[in-house]
Amino acid sequence: MAERAENVVAGMLITDGCYLKPSKSTRVLAILDVLSRNPALSQFELGKQLNLSGAMVNQYLKQLQGEELVEFLPVNGKSYRYALTDRGHQARQRMFSDYSSETVRLYSNIKEYVLDKLDGLKSRGKRKLALFGASETCEVALSALRNTGFQVLALLDNDTKKQGQVFNGHVVSAPHVLSQVDCDAVVITSFGKQGEIFEQILPYSEKRGFEIVRF
Repeated sequence: MAERAENVVAGMLITDGCYLKPSKSTRVLAILDVLSRNPALSQFELGKQLNLSGAMVNQYLKQLQGEELVEFLPVNGKSYRYALTDRGHQARQRMFSDYSSETVRLYSNIKEYVLDKLDGLKSRGKRKLALFGASETCEVALSALRNTGFQVLALLDNDTKKQGQVFNGHVVSAPHVLSQVDCDAVVITSFGKQGEIFEQILPYSEKRGFEIVRF
């Protein structure tokens, strides 16, 4: 698991979003991480993989060379290999450890947020849930719900490719099963389509009497 996490860290770090934009430190870690596994990449290939401009990659590589974290090894008269020094490997491990700790804290905060949103249901004795949206958010929700007394009766998704597949121990069903599931509430676990899904399942809610919880 740790090896898999390290193999994808660069992609997670360089993902450009509205709120978690990569900092200088995250870009440095991403470069060190990629070079630790593939020192034969050219500056162009490195930039393409990390979604960085050639000028930015060149600037970072020169900085890392100056800090004795990366060494330039000539391949021919025009190109180089970029190998991590011992200090570079140590820096990468230290930075990855710090990054992992921050990620775990963020993950824990999201789990607490999920449980806070469901606290009202729990206080009213409503424990039977259906989750709508077999996504990364749903994984967090399922993790948060473990050992809380809530019971997940169904996991729903509009994607026909997901329906019938097992997602974190639950078989993904089509939304129409809501006409048969005796749940107290449906939790929308797709952050990107909250409004669309709400309108879709509102008729089921009015007919069956379950609540709809949006994050």
